[in-house]
Amino acid sequence: MADLGLKLGFINPHNNRLCFNGFLRCRRIGFPSLSSKVIKIGDFSCSIDRPMKVNVNRTGKREHHLWMKRDSVGSGQKALNLVRIVSRLPNEKEAVYEALDKWTAWETEFPLIAAAKSLEILRKRNQWLRIIQVTKWMLSKGQGLTMGTYDTLLLAFDMDGRLDEAEAMWDTILQTHTRSVSKRLFSRMISLYDHHQMPNKIIEVFADMEELGVKPDDDTVKRIARAFGNLGEAEKRNQVLRKYERKWKYLHFNGERVRTRTTPRWDG
Repeated sequence: MADLGLKLGFINPHNNRLCFNGFLRCRRIGFPSLSSKVIKIGDFSCSIDRPMKVNVNRTGKREHHLWMKRDSVGSGQKALNLVRIVSRLPNEKEAVYEALDKWTAWETEFPLIAAAKSLEILRKRNQWLRIIQVTKWMLSKGQGLTMGTYDTLLLAFDMDGRLDEAEAMWDTILQTHTRSVSKRLFSRMISLYDHHQMPNKIIEVFADMEELGVKPDDDTVKRIARAFGNLGEAEKRNQVLRKYERKWKYLHFNGERVRTRTTPRWDG
């Protein structure tokens, strides 16, 4: 036998576990040793090998975000360029669509991120007509078929007074995405009908929410209750408030977040 190896360790007094911190390697004298610290024991030369520390680079799970996708660099400049283009155009569909087609002519992929950013810029500038034009063009290309795009378009229809187009769009959304329509879109339509003082339409949208199990947010609950009140249906108004109104709210008092009970707004 030319080589003998033994593990070295100690007992941890805190948990009584055996911990290894080295390796005793023994070779017959005459065989080469890789360690500089050698102890001679009889016919053997022994060396202690310390465990090597290995730095392991752990790669965590990478989270991908819309704005971090490939080719997103420069999308902000593309968005501003698009806003400048459409802002100078006449209000003619053909002229707008032609300019938008030229904007994407040299793109290998549809610049969806830049288009989404341009819609956000136009929204902040209250350019509702341009939002409608750009969004319709995107949808005609089969791009931007998301709840966020639909929400922006419905808001633009509302602010531009195009109620008929908003209702047609809403019917299409319900037929296409029946079980996946977001709470945000339901709230948008109820806000639209509340803006145009159409309580009957609000009740219809609320009925769809109830059927699909979508719980309205606080502002939507107020609009629904007001719609029932305007229609003289006080009992249904109270039922909505009892069912959906928040029982608790949080206030900041002396630097702390305090939970308090809300005051009921229903009768009885």
